[in-house]
Amino acid sequence: MCVSLSLAGKVALITGGSRGIGAATVRLFHEAGAKVVFSYQHAAERAQALVAECGGAKCCVAVQQELSTPESGRALVLAALAAFGRLDCLIVNHGVWPAHDQPLATMLDTQWRSTLAINLDSVFGLVQAGIVAMLENDAAVKGHIVLVASTAAQRGEAFHADYAASKGALISLTKSLSSELAPQGIYANCVAPGWVATEMSAAALSDPVASKKATATIPLGRVGDVNEIAGPILFLCTDLAGFISGEIVNVNGGAVLVG
Repeated sequence: MCVSLSLAGKVALITGGSRGIGAATVRLFHEAGAKVVFSYQHAAERAQALVAECGGAKCCVAVQQELSTPESGRALVLAALAAFGRLDCLIVNHGVWPAHDQPLATMLDTQWRSTLAINLDSVFGLVQAGIVAMLENDAAVKGHIVLVASTAAQRGEAFHADYAASKGALISLTKSLSSELAPQGIYANCVAPGWVATEMSAAALSDPVASKKATATIPLGRVGDVNEIAGPILFLCTDLAGFISGEIVNVNGGAVLVG
């Protein structure tokens, strides 16, 4: 007996797809049968290699798009529609986490504004345009939106208040979207990872003191793998998650429960 997590015939847009959690999600959605559009900012060679790995331009398209304004988010959705003509799944994975510790008392306006622009302002444009596109789909289930937040969104993160605030907003946005869109056939959910081995976290996790501090708060005793985040994202876009909307799926090895 085989259980299938199929997205055959669907089109997914995945932001920040050239590396880390995003690239793992691109691969998994492709394996599930979806056509995939993903964004990248600088890593053109890596993006094109991922396109080739996923079967070429007939199956996967990479779009170079800076994401820091509502307009840039809307432009990316339009690019996805131009590539494959429809949108069924919107995975908002991109984001910035300034790696240096910065007390709020001395945080510059430019850092605060930059983090919120990338992590929140662009999301408004992405989701707004994504909703409009999904409502055009001729099916009872018109689409799925999955926002990628963080454990920092739920318990805060000292010296990274800008990041925690932006990701906390995504949790509130998820709940608002669910209440608003579920009656129209669009599902909205959120995946909240804890520490995951990615390029963004590499600097912190390569420091012996910081790494020990991080893993000490994880009951499973290790950081996550990118595929362990991509899996729940895929699940939320399948029929097996057909009665899940407005949920925050914690994927953190139990860390959010122990503070």
